[in-house]
Amino acid sequence: MNLNELRYIVAVAQERNFRRAAERCFVSQPALSTAVQKLEEELGVQIFERSRTEVTLTRVGARLVEQAQRTLEEVERLRALAREGRDQLIGALRLGVIHTVGPYVLPDLIPALSQVAPEMPLEVEESTTAQLEINLKNGLVDVLLLALPFDVPGIEALPLYDEVFEVVVPARHRWARKRALPPQALSEERVLLLNTGHCFSNQVAEACPEVGRGTSGVSAPGNSLETIRNMVASGSGVTVLPASANSERYRSALLTVVPFTDPAPSRRIALVWRKSFGREKAVEVLATALRSLHLPGVTILPFDAAIVPGIPFTTANAPKPPASA
Repeated sequence: MNLNELRYIVAVAQERNFRRAAERCFVSQPALSTAVQKLEEELGVQIFERSRTEVTLTRVGARLVEQAQRTLEEVERLRALAREGRDQLIGALRLGVIHTVGPYVLPDLIPALSQVAPEMPLEVEESTTAQLEINLKNGLVDVLLLALPFDVPGIEALPLYDEVFEVVVPARHRWARKRALPPQALSEERVLLLNTGHCFSNQVAEACPEVGRGTSGVSAPGNSLETIRNMVASGSGVTVLPASANSERYRSALLTVVPFTDPAPSRRIALVWRKSFGREKAVEVLATALRSLHLPGVTILPFDAAIVPGIPFTTANAPKPPASA
């Protein structure tokens, strides 16, 4: 028994004709008929009932053809895996991304990546840093796009860019005409942030320790920056968002974005992956595509940007963003 014989019986079953099956398999009809007969003799069963006008599957033949089809599909999967092994840019890349990055990066990342790696679609999982860490360790995702620090043993990390934070207020708010705000001003207002479990809220609290110190306090109303943005638009308070979330496509006449005074609070975004992950080229191409994006308020880092494990990125070690940001 060999794969060609399995292909022949599948072709005959689908065409219901030995001549058409032979043409489909690019062999002569006598060669195909001989191979099918040889397989029947080897298995000791009749696969096809033959007549001058038609070819019909026997009962056992139908089951054998069904199994042959599954076998051929599995063989093709093996070949596909081998092709992926030879070319790291073939096959899906499973990307885990945090909630405060994914919606604002993916719309531009997908077309950029498809230009350089059209056979490497992204399978995206959006979640919290804690859940993504578990999934990365368990092999459920290949690469993570998140904010540092990410001090986890057995991982590699590549810092990509630094992103400033900005204040978002209702358009009629007294701060709406401010050119810039110092972080301590946030103690005067009710600040809306993501609820517990989202690292961005912790980053804002670390970078802006004045948040929540005033009488208005902090409210954690949801799991989505878009929900918070809409609450601010309705007048429920003010918020702090990463600059990428304030690009033109997300602007609203009901909101005003006010930058922080220099040095602005910021975060560092990086790709992280298991050291054992064997598709370094895929990670490199993904990183290059991310660096090519024109995100507002972002400073692209060189490829040799250093990481200090366990130390959060704050204004103390932040490079000054360009004036255009």
